[in-house]
Amino acid sequence: MPRTAVPYTKLVPNGHVTDPAGTTIDSTLVTNGVVINGADPEHTVIRVTNTSTGGKAVTVRAGTGTQAWMGGQGDSVTTVATTSGVEWLGPFTSARFQQQGSKLHVDFASGTTGSITVFKLPKAL
Repeated sequence: MPRTAVPYTKLVPNGHVTDPAGTTIDSTLVTNGVVINGADPEHTVIRVTNTSTGGKAVTVRAGTGTQAWMGGQGDSVTTVATTSGVEWLGPFTSARFQQQGSKLHVDFASGTTGSITVFKLPKAL
């Protein structure tokens, strides 16, 4: 099954963004994972909330191919704390995490519930 695409919420310089609800992490996202298309890893921050019991691992996959020449350093795995835990991940290094086609891949441990929100930092601040 293909990964589920999660869109960016763009942060606005000198402006504001109403806090988005994010995409619900359900069994489909746990099974298939998430793809962030058109990724700009150095300007990407991911917020993950955990509503399940027990801490759950969130994995940002190391890239493959020549663009990810630091991919050999491996995945980035973060545990989101028990019930109502929130973790912020990123920004990321393109040379380690960018997948072919300018994508990022995110996976969740079995039984994870909660939400994922992907923010894009502005380039000019």
